[in-house]
Amino acid sequence: MDKLTVGVVQATPVFFDLNTTLKRVDFWLQEASQQGCRLVLFPESFIPGYPRGLTFDASIGHRGDPGRDLYQKYWENSVEVPSKEVEMLADLAKKYQTYLGIGVTERDQVNGTLYCTLLYFSPEYGYLGKHRKLKPTGVERLVWGEGQADTLIAVNAKIGRLGGLICWENYMPLARMAMYQMGVQIYLAPTADARPGWTATLQHIALEGRCFVLGCNQFFRKEDYPAEYQSLVKEHPEDFCRGGSTIIAPDGKILSEPLHDKEGILTATIDLTDTVRHKLDFDVVGHYSRDDVFDFKIPGQPKILQE
Repeated sequence: MDKLTVGVVQATPVFFDLNTTLKRVDFWLQEASQQGCRLVLFPESFIPGYPRGLTFDASIGHRGDPGRDLYQKYWENSVEVPSKEVEMLADLAKKYQTYLGIGVTERDQVNGTLYCTLLYFSPEYGYLGKHRKLKPTGVERLVWGEGQADTLIAVNAKIGRLGGLICWENYMPLARMAMYQMGVQIYLAPTADARPGWTATLQHIALEGRCFVLGCNQFFRKEDYPAEYQSLVKEHPEDFCRGGSTIIAPDGKILSEPLHDKEGILTATIDLTDTVRHKLDFDVVGHYSRDDVFDFKIPGQPKILQE
């Protein structure tokens, strides 16, 4: 399959409400399937929401009970893998006959740690695998643990080879190289970054990896938090997320202009032969590599997953 329609969902989760947000996923997947999407991407930590502006009552040398209570609530509404919620997401992928990538906050089954995770689903085989964010950014480290090399995955799916990284781990050159070495054709980049410069980052990834890049963000306002939590949000000029989701071609061209200040679905029909055609100019792991000079290995990285 060379040509297919892909979509990115820019939407608002129902924060601190796992079950209702799952219903929102159902709604948006139905919308995307009606637009012919064979692959749909949701934003970073769409379930149960990216905790923008929340301080968790913590500073250097201090953690308070209000923050612990907030963490408990966030933990309770996060997603275990495997779980009935993962089965529900797998069922939705099958119901709408679409591949699904979705950002969740993952609750570890053994310890109390949370992870920022990207889950992959197939319409035929259900849950395929997960990637945990390698390095949470800044104060995110208070909430999320670090991912491991064994989740640096790529999936050899019937629609093409899928892989990707979450938000600012895309600024880690060697993490990107881990994806390029696996031959990723459709690069998933869920994020919480709504700044104008993020589009340029995605264009760079497309040009560097000669791959299609799907950038997906939430649209989120301070008032979208439950009323009892709004007083806990630190006041700052970015007290909401404008979005900025987009789709980029392997030559860096924008296929779907960034969407701002509202919910919606962006779609594009892509031709995977373009991921080869543009390697005439540049192939970061092929004729533009110097294996005699650079030796890059990732202990613990799995082999490419087969659907």
